[in-house]
Amino acid sequence: MSIEVKVPTLGESVSEATVGQWLKKPGEAVALDEPICSLETDKVAVDVPAPAAGVMGNYIAQEGDTVSVGAPLGTIEDGVAAAGAQAPAPRTEAPVAPASDSAAPKGDDAAVLSPAVRRAVLEHGIDPSSVKGTGKDGRLTKEDVLAAAQAKQASPAPAATAPVAAPAVAAAPVAGRNEERVKMTRLRQTIAKRLKSAQEQAALLTTFNDVDMSAVMEARHKYKDVFEKKHGVKLGLMSFFAKASVLALKDIPAVNAQIQGDEIVYHDYVDISVAVSAPNGLVVPVVRDVDKMSFAQIEKAIAEYGKKAREGALTMADMAGGTFTISNGGVFGGLMSTPIINPPQSAVLGLHRIEDRPVVRNGEIVIRPMMYIALSYDHRLIDGREAVTALKTIKEAIEDPTRLLIDM
Repeated sequence: MSIEVKVPTLGESVSEATVGQWLKKPGEAVALDEPICSLETDKVAVDVPAPAAGVMGNYIAQEGDTVSVGAPLGTIEDGVAAAGAQAPAPRTEAPVAPASDSAAPKGDDAAVLSPAVRRAVLEHGIDPSSVKGTGKDGRLTKEDVLAAAQAKQASPAPAATAPVAAPAVAAAPVAGRNEERVKMTRLRQTIAKRLKSAQEQAALLTTFNDVDMSAVMEARHKYKDVFEKKHGVKLGLMSFFAKASVLALKDIPAVNAQIQGDEIVYHDYVDISVAVSAPNGLVVPVVRDVDKMSFAQIEKAIAEYGKKAREGALTMADMAGGTFTISNGGVFGGLMSTPIINPPQSAVLGLHRIEDRPVVRNGEIVIRPMMYIALSYDHRLIDGREAVTALKTIKEAIEDPTRLLIDM
């Protein structure tokens, strides 16, 4: 008995996805709820669990295919019935002429190649009739084509019998200088589209300031052990900047607002999107009601999102909403940047690396751990005075953390 595996519900307003990778090969044993396929949406990667235990059957959708919610992906065969039978061949391996037949497929014969194999053949300029298929009954697989392409690159080019004029448009490939073309993931395409849209639709402007991190670093050093022992999480910088941002957003509501059509939507709550680096790109899960959270609650929420991002386990709900974003490029060594807002939000705070720099204090030059901070904002909604004031509020709260306790 075959059980059809279908595309699950992907989240609100998400109706389709791209098949990223098959995690089970036809003929392999599958346990109930075991991930068998990875789907890429425009926001996250989603694993599709097996609806029943058994043996992986045929692939109905191939890697790279766009599929809609409810569409069939493949089949799960009954384990008992499939035990004595040969595993069905995946659709990615279409039959081609045996290697002994030297004639290349022409006309309708070329259509027997699967989309993945046909794409690989065209990309690498391989004659499929010259490649011996390793699939069932001599069928040609994508791996066969890639192996042939590598062998072709490794083999020395035949010596020219006569000088040939260089082509007018493109130079001949140079040995050891290879190129690889990889289709953009659905997530990366969406990131590119949203960032470009932000540049085109918003009137982006960035204001800068620098922050003396001495007080925060001293507080972390003094209380880090006690904090971690009590709360089970490390005391990081993000909780300080999140709490400082809350002060700024409460004082300057426009920085926490959004433009929707011809209306401005103000929020009496603070949901902060925290930019996190994931295997497939930058994602921004949302820490909700930060204005009501303690330092420990903020640190735990951020740590949990970081773990889920690394494991590819973030959900659509984790990234829905958000009224303001904090992006910490300092973890990668960035000294200064102009972050791009995360639409439909109107502002983003950029953090950078901390380094010792000479500054003047009370008429004397001293060394202090300094950080540049940046606030990019939509000038259609936020005036320069408001942006500068908001960033200055954040700076003052970080330099004097007591302000965070007495709401100043």
